[in-house]
Amino acid sequence: MRRDILAALSLLPLLAACGPGESRIASTPTPRASPSAPALAVEARPPAKMGPRPAAVHMLPGLEGVIGASAPELSRLLGQPRIDVLEGDARKLQFAGGACVLDVYLYPGVHGPEPRASYVEARRAVDGADFDRVACVTALKPPPPVVVAPVAPVTPPATKRPRR
Repeated sequence: MRRDILAALSLLPLLAACGPGESRIASTPTPRASPSAPALAVEARPPAKMGPRPAAVHMLPGLEGVIGASAPELSRLLGQPRIDVLEGDARKLQFAGGACVLDVYLYPGVHGPEPRASYVEARRAVDGADFDRVACVTALKPPPPVVVAPVAPVTPPATKRPRR
């Protein structure tokens, strides 16, 4: 019986190694600073203050009147925007018609301090699928006014009355 107890006690350290505790998986040792190496002092600096970076202008043939235009110029060209949103230093104008919805993004610093259009996105009004941007601008432009030239009144030719 004493042997059984001694055998059980001798297995106890092996059982303890199987239980929860520190894992014995080989891994890459963590680098430690040697006592002779000086600690690196890192000076905390505030982040550099940068102004807004200039926006990239996305010009496509057919968008010459839109890209580079200011908000008032866009309103004259496409009508009153449905949405006018400020997003940070950017401004988004949304124009909508029966065929499409056009989002125009205006950024400062591209053509001076006043925000100017530098990017447009277009989608179908029905389901939001991509739409040709140039075709959308064309669809949103009001039709040109019909100019009717004044017509001079027509005078009937003088008729001669028969003499009596």
